[in-house]
Parts: sequence; C-alpha cells; structure tokens
Amino acid sequence: MKVSDFNYSLPPELIAQDPLERRSDSRLMVLDRKDHTIEHRHFRDIGEYLNPGDCLVVNDTKVIPARLLGVKPDTGAAIEVLLLRNHGDNVWEALVRPGKKLRPGAEVSFGDGLLTGTIESVTEGGNRMIRFSYEGIWEELLDRLGEMPLPPYITHKLQDRDRYQTVYATHEGSAAAPTAGLHFTPELLEELETKGIRIARLTLHVGLGTFRPVKVETIEEHHMHSEYFELSEEAAELINRTKAEGGRVISVGTTSTRTLESVAKLQETENSGENTDFRPLQACSGWTDIFIYPGYRFRVVDSLITNFHLPESTLIMLVSAFYDREHVLEAYKTAVEERYRFFSFGDAMLLL
Repeated sequence: MKVSDFNYSLPPELIAQDPLERRSDSRLMVLDRKDHTIEHRHFRDIGEYLNPGDCLVVNDTKVIPARLLGVKPDTGAAIEVLLLRNHGDNVWEALVRPGKKLRPGAEVSFGDGLLTGTIESVTEGGNRMIRFSYEGIWEELLDRLGEMPLPPYITHKLQDRDRYQTVYATHEGSAAAPTAGLHFTPELLEELETKGIRIARLTLHVGLGTFRPVKVETIEEHHMHSEYFELSEEAAELINRTKAEGGRVISVGTTSTRTLESVAKLQETENSGENTDFRPLQACSGWTDIFIYPGYRFRVVDSLITNFHLPESTLIMLVSAFYDREHVLEAYKTAVEERYRFFSFGDAMLLL
C-alpha cells in the first residue's frame, strides 16, 4: 500500500484553530461498520450508542508544557526546543530548531538563565540529547518557562492550557494530547457511569511520532517511534470482565487503541500455544512501536472514538485498518462537505 492511498483534500479553513467553549458540543459522526451508514450527531449524544456493560478505555496521560524558547548565549540566536522523552538524570531527548546551530557542546539559555541546556549528542533520527542545569524544582520551572506543544497546524495562541488536556489527565509525560478524549466533560462521564458504562484508564505518553510525517512511499516500510505505556491491574480486570460478559471495549483514541493492541499482541506472543480470539489481558508496562494499518487483526478493541486526522498520517491508516480505507475516505469526504472541524481541536468520529 502506498502512503498516497490515504490522502484526501481538506480546505485549510476546516482545520480547527480553537477549542469550542464547551467540550461536548463538538459534532460526532457515527459510522456503522455493519450497515455502512453515517449519522451526524453531537458528542454529548454518545451515550445513546453505548450500552450498560460496555467499557470505555481512556488514556489518562497529561501533556507537559514541553515547548521551550531560548537563546544561544554566545550568539543570541533564537532556539526552540520540544521535549520528547525524559531519559533520567536531567537528560531529555528533544526536537530542536534550528538544528544546525546545536551541535554537541552547544548551550541554550532559557528564562534569562533560570534554565540551561547543554547538547550532549545527536540521535540517529536527528533529535538532540540535552542535559539541563537549574536550581529549584524541575516541574515548577517547566510550568513557568514552558508552553503547551500545540501541533504546527494550530496557529492561534491557546488561551487556556487546560483545553489541551483531557479532564481526566493524571500522569505527566506527553508531548501531545490524546485528542479524542478532549470532548469528554466530567458531567458526560458521570452520565455514562450512571448508565452502567465502565471506564478503564491506561496511560500512553504521546511522543515523537505525533510530529513526524510518514516519509516512505510504501507504508509497510515505515517504522513507528516508541512510546511508554502502562496498563494497570484494575484496568485489565475491567476490560477482561467486559469481554467475558459480552460487553464492548470502546477505545477512546488511537493511543488507547495502540496500547490495548500492543499488550494483547505481546501477551499473545508469550502464550503462542493458545488459540482464542481474546486472551485476558495482564497488567504490564513498557515501550511500544506498534504500527496498525489495513490488514491488522484487532484483538481487543470493538469500537473506536477518534478525531479526524491528517492526510497520509499513521492515524488515518489505523482508522482505515479498523474499518476499511474506502469507507473511511468516503466518510472524510462527507465530513468536508458537511463542514466538520478537523484535527486536534476538531470534531469526533465514532466507529461502531
């Protein structure tokens, strides 16, 4: 399959630049994979499509203010650093701009010297390993100096940092928000739980791949970045019970989907002697670079909530694997015609 097979035409004015005043007022396109029908609703109506005994699986990662703006003390040149992964001992892997100015040994000053970064090495992919020096508490300093790392297609300034966090964001570590979850409000979650819908929390810290396009022509040649995930015993038990009782596992976003399928695939490999459609999940943590594209066999996820994604991205490929490429592209064409809002602050899609 070619990357160009996942392209579509999008008028720039449909890229949502600002979040709606109320999260759940986003529109919701509902795709029925059995009947191939499309309904147009609002996200607040999602409970009408969920049944008691179903389980929503959400990603409770929390975005850190990972965008740092600094200068080179020797030249005064402006430098932008996007923190991607904490390697411990005050060393972070980061995207930097402009990269040519930051060779090993170079220093960058942030906040008039409150924070200093020294380039230790350049990774194979061109990222920088930066060792930071500072006094005080790292989290407080980052909160003071850092900005939320909004995607490059969002050009408006974010007025409220919390609008780029889900209402259940808990564990800090992401360089981008799991945007399918941005539509939930505390009231909507309470309404769903009252209806008998379970909510399981897992964690996947969104990292490098969010900012990198697919650069190969054939998608099978693409290699995903690694991201850290955690699946707790409580979440695994909720998901296993849902499956055992005939409920649906409804994944909120591609990050939750990748985590669930990574765990299932890993444990399937470890227990290759068994042969069942679903094997109960076990609590675990680790790194995943799973790449889901058409032809993939889903092991856990029964339904998917997701936003509208960039053309030719690994995210639209995952959605196409869950449904099929032709119907997904048809739905995207309909979304353009119906003037849906696209990408991170845009509208949502429910695939049943």
